[in-house]
Order: sequence, then C-alpha cells, then structure tokens
Amino acid sequence: MLRSVILAAARSQKVERLVETAPISRDVVRRFVAGSGTGEALATTRQLADAGLCITLDNLGEDTLTADQANATKEAYLELLAALGQAGLTAPKEGGGAVTVATAEVSLKLSALGQAFDEQLAEKNAREICEAAAALGTTVTLDMEDHTTTDSTLDILSRLRRDHPGTGAVLQAYLRRTEGDCRELATAGSRVRLCKGAYKEPEHVAYQAPLEVDKSYVRCMNILMAGEGYPMLATHDPRLIAIAQDRARWFDRAPDAFEFQMLYGIRPEEQTRLARAGHTVRVYVPYGTEWYGYLMRRLAERPANLAFFGRALISKK
Repeated sequence: MLRSVILAAARSQKVERLVETAPISRDVVRRFVAGSGTGEALATTRQLADAGLCITLDNLGEDTLTADQANATKEAYLELLAALGQAGLTAPKEGGGAVTVATAEVSLKLSALGQAFDEQLAEKNAREICEAAAALGTTVTLDMEDHTTTDSTLDILSRLRRDHPGTGAVLQAYLRRTEGDCRELATAGSRVRLCKGAYKEPEHVAYQAPLEVDKSYVRCMNILMAGEGYPMLATHDPRLIAIAQDRARWFDRAPDAFEFQMLYGIRPEEQTRLARAGHTVRVYVPYGTEWYGYLMRRLAERPANLAFFGRALISKK
C-alpha cells in the first residue's frame, strides 16, 4: 500500500515541486545523490574507491523527449568517462575471472538517450558511450526500466554486445519473465545485474507480494550462479545476501566470480563489511539535477527509508 502511494507521488508534478522546494530535501538528496555535476561525482567515486569499493555511476535523467536532450546526456557521460580515466579510476580491479571488473564503470538508462521516441538514436548514443568506456578499459551497464521497454532494451543490449561483449544487463526479479531471461543471459562473459525492481507494474506482468518477489529473486540468483556468466547481485536484504553467499559456496564460485551491488547512501556499513570480507562490492552512485524520480523509486523499494525523511524533518524544527 505504502509502496503504491510513493510510486504515485513519483508521477505527480505537484508533489515533485513540493519536495524539490522543501528545505529538508537537501539533506535527503545529499544522502542518496552524489551531487549535481561531474566534479562532485568524481570526488564521491574517489572516496568510495579509496575505501575498497567499486562504483557504477548514473547520470540522472530519463524523461528525455528531444534529440538535443538525448545528445546532451550522451555528452555528459563522455565527459564523466574522460574524467574517470584521467583520475585513474577506470583501471580493472584485480580478479573478475573472464570478465572486466573495473573500479568505476557507468550505468545508462536508454530512455535518457532517446529510447522513447527514437530507438536508433538511443542505440547510437549508447554505442558511443560503450566505445569511450572500452577505450579507457572500463564497462557500461544498461539499466532496466518499466516492463514496456524490456524487449527493446534487451534487443539493443544484444547488438551492443557484438562489439562490446562486456556490456552489462539488468534483470528485475519481480517480472514473471525474468527466470527465462536469466537462462538466456547466463552465458560466458555475460555481466548480469539482478535487482528486485522499482516500478509499478500490473499483476499479469509482475509479482506483487514481497515474499513472491523474494522467491523469484532466489530462483533467478540460482540460475545466474549456476551459469557461466558474472552475476551482479543488487540487494540490501540481509537474507538475500546470506543466501547469495551460501549459493556461491554451493556453486563453487570464488569471491571474484560475482559481486554484490548496493545503492549509494543505503547500508554503507554493510558495503564496507562485505568488501573487507573479500567480496567485490559495487556502489550504484547517481548524480545530476534530475533526482526526483530516482529518489522516489528508492523510497518505494525500501519504504523504511522514509524514516530518514522523518529524522530530517524533526531536526529542522
């Protein structure tokens, strides 16, 4: 119920204006978003890397409606990659088996590159970013969005992988189709991020009950762990983390043959603990001015994050 309310608020321009102008929003945004520009994103990346963590960076923005907006997003990523390379943050991390595991990589939303109105433009922009990343020794992961874009995103992924096989996929466990997608993508060299999913989807497409989503996550995890690819397990759930560690032992996966992924600002102590225990932990770091939709989906994913709003509000009284 609460998740539905939050997701509805994410689509409300009135609520968006209210949140963006509220004084407490600055505190909340600073916790979950690494600033508005490349310089701040780079500083956060350096800090996390120095703490032994890996990073994937997302330039926020998905409501792209024109070619100029899409091209501006592409240029922002090219600028970011150049800055990461100059700072020495794109070097491959030790280990990773048969795949490139860079200290810092980037995550793309194809919608931000023009997917909604011109799939060819989105693919062209994504390809330019993949080429720039490859030249610097790092990788790109294509974020997944609502279910109406899944086929398009996977089709573009397939074509990009012909020239850039390290391009990462994202699959969402709450979609009923995802077990099948996991089987298709659990191939040698295939980087696959498995997350629960953060969009409001109809029942015929997605599991609705949290327990059913968790069960699907474990089934999908088993498929990826049993396959020949490189699973990237995006979860903050202690139960799923423990199950992942157990599955890694069961399938005889070394610590460098998979990774955990967590969001910037959520369970940072756990991120550090897992890294110190020898796991590869990658932090998903968003930056930019278009933070509202991202923030609301994070709250919907884990409504307990609303407590942070409450603490911030109390502290401002």
